[in-house]
Amino acid sequence: MIVIWIFICFVAYKVTNVIEFYFLGALVGIVMGGIQSLFRSTYAKLIPENSVDHASYFSFYDVSEKIAIVIGTFSFGILLDITGSMRMSALAMAVYFFAGLLFIARIKNFKSQKM
Repeated sequence: MIVIWIFICFVAYKVTNVIEFYFLGALVGIVMGGIQSLFRSTYAKLIPENSVDHASYFSFYDVSEKIAIVIGTFSFGILLDITGSMRMSALAMAVYFFAGLLFIARIKNFKSQKM
């Protein structure tokens, strides 16, 4: 899913007309719901099995999600202000998604090594 989001960011960089924009909007709509549910279920699998309080883990997830929204929106706006183009902001979002992909791959490897 993250690879698809990286692809979407590159497509957003290349959009030049209305038809491409509508295609991009449809693609975002298709992917957004799937990635939300996929990440929640993946996160639930990472919670220790002997944990009694799952709510605190999901509270941390929700807070970190809100912080990521603020950081992403802020950096999008800063890049827009500096460059005068949303295209560079879309590429910056691709960098964020790539960093997230590396982070998640590291967690997956860490989890499989402990088993």
